[in-house]
Amino acid sequence: MVEALAVWHDEHVNIVRLLDLLETQVTAFHRGEHPDYDLMSDIVFYLRSFSDCVHHRREDVAFARLVERERAMELVIKHLLQEHRVIATAGEELSTRLKEATEDVMAPRAALEAAAATYLVYYRNHLETEERDVLPRAAKLFTPKDWAAVAAAVPAISDPLFGDDVEGRFGELRKQIDREAGLSLQG
Repeated sequence: MVEALAVWHDEHVNIVRLLDLLETQVTAFHRGEHPDYDLMSDIVFYLRSFSDCVHHRREDVAFARLVERERAMELVIKHLLQEHRVIATAGEELSTRLKEATEDVMAPRAALEAAAATYLVYYRNHLETEERDVLPRAAKLFTPKDWAAVAAAVPAISDPLFGDDVEGRFGELRKQIDREAGLSLQG
């Protein structure tokens, strides 16, 4: 039970790290600099393929169980489930805008900035709400059976970026994350 909660929290920490990196690149873009579009694309691809498909599917089961245990959480959970859909849609839009940028498609800068801002704001707010309102309630209310149901929601797979065996596509992104972590430890 404690381990499942720790995994949930650790995944949030990793997502925040990625959102921070993405925001750094978006800020460079906003200043008229040339951001690393490949890095940005890898971040969004990871978040769409792992977080949206694995992390959020486990959360969906956890959310349903939490509402069963505490009806007062229903409104918060409905809002979070809606945010899962918004995050997925915003991620798709941002992915499209990044693809246009890497292919030198003429598109308004504002379209990429708006897509990134929407994605970042919704994702950050979503994570804050879960950390503040959901994880503490799940820690208090969930039984081992609840945690087993959450774990069974998705087949066990290794995290392709933060796991022990980093997928080839994410090699450069992982190096950047490790560099950033090294800088924050020094500072």
